Amino acid sequence: MTETATKTPETEGPKRNWLREHSELGICVLLALLGVLVLSDAASISTDFTQRGPVGPKTVPFLIGGLLLLVSVLLARDVLRGGHGESETGEDVDLSAPSDWRTVLLLSASFLANAVLINIIGFPLSGMILFWGCAYALGSRNAVRDPLLAAVLSVVTYFVFNNLLGVPLPGGPLMGVL
Repeated sequence: MTETATKTPETEGPKRNWLREHSELGICVLLALLGVLVLSDAASISTDFTQRGPVGPKTVPFLIGGLLLLVSVLLARDVLRGGHGESETGEDVDLSAPSDWRTVLLLSASFLANAVLINIIGFPLSGMILFWGCAYALGSRNAVRDPLLAAVLSVVTYFVFNNLLGVPLPGGPLMGVL
């Protein structure tokens, strides 16, 4: 009769133990891959005659990609020297409690409704549905205040983007009114 040994951290082996103690290196790899992706994408951006001066459309993506690579190298160096992330102690999150899938699904439905309806009914109305749906999903149940605030937020957001920032948003049937 053979005995089956249960694996403990002491019997798992040095390689598995080392990987467990340096698991933050996975984040370093992810940051490095993201940096390489951003840099390769930035290199493929075409520049044309509209570029004026030394700062063109490639500058910010190259900066972000380079910073991602730098952060991944610095984080890897810190992890290999014994540093590790500390768990958040200030948050009162009960990790044993189940996920609140109802809230997640209601928020997802609000965002999906906005994406589907924005070109049909315009941003002011679809944004109102988005803001009100998010407030409802997060627990607000005031039948008068919530739709009014959602309408105000949606119209203000529309005006800021459309008129002040010059980013055209679909107005839908309210285009002539607003």
